[in-house]
Amino acid sequence: MRFRSCYIPTLKETPADAEVISHKLLVRAGLIRKITSGVYTYMPLALRALRKIETVVREEMAQAGFEELLLPMVQPGDLWKESGRWEHYGKELLRFKDRGGRDYCLGPTHEEVVTDLVRGEVRSYKQLPVRHYQIQTKFRDEIRPRFGLMRGREFIMKDGYSFDADDAGASQAYRDANDAYHRIFSRLGLRFRAVEADSGSIGGSFSHEFHVLADAGEDTIASCSACDYAANVERCELVWEGKGEVPACPALETVATPGLHSVAEVAKFLGVAASKLVKTMIFNVDGKPVAVLVRGDREVNEVKVKNLLGAESAELAAPELVEKATGAPLGFAGPCGLDIPVYADLELQGGNGWVTGANKGDAHHVNVDLARDCKVERYLDLRLAEDGDRCPRCGAPLELTRGIEVGHIFKLGTKYSHAMHCVYLDEGGKEQEMVMGCYGIGVSRVLAAAIEQNHDGNGIVFPPAIAPFASEILVLDPADETVCAKAEELEKALASLGFESLVDDRTERPGVKFKDADLLGLPMQFICGGKGLAKGVVETKNRLTGEKGTLPADQLLEGAKAFAEAVQASWDARRK
Repeated sequence: MRFRSCYIPTLKETPADAEVISHKLLVRAGLIRKITSGVYTYMPLALRALRKIETVVREEMAQAGFEELLLPMVQPGDLWKESGRWEHYGKELLRFKDRGGRDYCLGPTHEEVVTDLVRGEVRSYKQLPVRHYQIQTKFRDEIRPRFGLMRGREFIMKDGYSFDADDAGASQAYRDANDAYHRIFSRLGLRFRAVEADSGSIGGSFSHEFHVLADAGEDTIASCSACDYAANVERCELVWEGKGEVPACPALETVATPGLHSVAEVAKFLGVAASKLVKTMIFNVDGKPVAVLVRGDREVNEVKVKNLLGAESAELAAPELVEKATGAPLGFAGPCGLDIPVYADLELQGGNGWVTGANKGDAHHVNVDLARDCKVERYLDLRLAEDGDRCPRCGAPLELTRGIEVGHIFKLGTKYSHAMHCVYLDEGGKEQEMVMGCYGIGVSRVLAAAIEQNHDGNGIVFPPAIAPFASEILVLDPADETVCAKAEELEKALASLGFESLVDDRTERPGVKFKDADLLGLPMQFICGGKGLAKGVVETKNRLTGEKGTLPADQLLEGAKAFAEAVQASWDARRK
């Protein structure tokens, strides 16, 4: 493919609205263009990369026994009302009405649609299992789309669904999808980690996320330093093995803390460590106030609050609700004397003599004994994991890293089949609910995540499996027929090895071509110029390592093959 015949509108300047490196480089390299907030056009090179990702996904999903179909993007609201998600999914669901006044939505996911399909087709246990997937554009009306393709409103997703007669079959489908995902992300050349995760609005009892490890990741992953336990920090279990019995402390006292709202301010004023304070966080749980207690140097895990209390929604309460529930302004809430449910983090059982808000302005309590002075409903695992916390499996220290979620698999159980009466007749002729699973990969997000993980100061560094072209041939003297002939010979040699090439035949200065080549980040660079050919060589550059070399101009096939093997070996070493 000739550069001059491709539409590759590279930019010298970084776009002002780009926040993360993948967004900056995708725009600068001419791979995407924004049409509106969170919605992008995929330019030719981006589309080539996306198609390569899709090819790997298709091959591995087929190996896992999934068959591809294509479901409608526009979905009737009646199906979502039947499943119970029409109201509960949230404002991310883009709802609209047709000319007849009927409710519809743009699909952010397809559990309802595929369940409706299967319940209309499958009657007997003999027709199970059923495994389908699709690769399709989705839409979620994100409140704050950002980071380019990493959190857009419109995106490309692979979503798969399994229907089985029993839990054993569903578990096997889950394992097959899990294995397929490991193969997919390994083949794409990404450094990734599978972690236990919260199921969120999709639902189900069990799920794993797949994260590409990168500093720009929006998610925090807690990984054990000794065993294979790993979880999204929202899901990470924290253990406490201390004793609930603690020595008595002096009687509760109230002290004046004028204008001191924060933990740091109060701790400094009283001359105690932040860990001696108890934060009282008021949550709005399904419309009712609930108090959640954690140590002053800890943070509440909102997902755990929602899940452990079995709530549909749980979020920090607005200031008006805090004041109504506690009688105090923000910063002075405490657990003593509250008439609302109080839940405390497990580790608060192991201490005494706490400092808490006094439920009135400019005052705190000291010498608080939670068992003596407060009514705690239950002690639960309610806090976010931190570096050094103990692994719930083996007790070794946990380590926190950043990750970009690119895949999520769910064991749904009968959530949708029960709500939507998706049943089959068993061997005895009795109706049974199908057991479901669902499996997603953010195809367009994979492209962004790959760049977040693989770039340098000069531009993108594409993994070979994702690169729009395997190599770039830089023709430094496009007016020289000998140079052009050698470049064409090299292109054909690479093609015979299975490598597509982008030939930069533009009448630009060599410096411009070198900069654009590094910006585009194709794995192999070949520099074909009059000076090199006069010495009988074509120059090479490994985009990953930056290592430069040469290959004999009269042995292009053998030299290109050896160079390609060296480039792939450098990527294999990087993944390890």
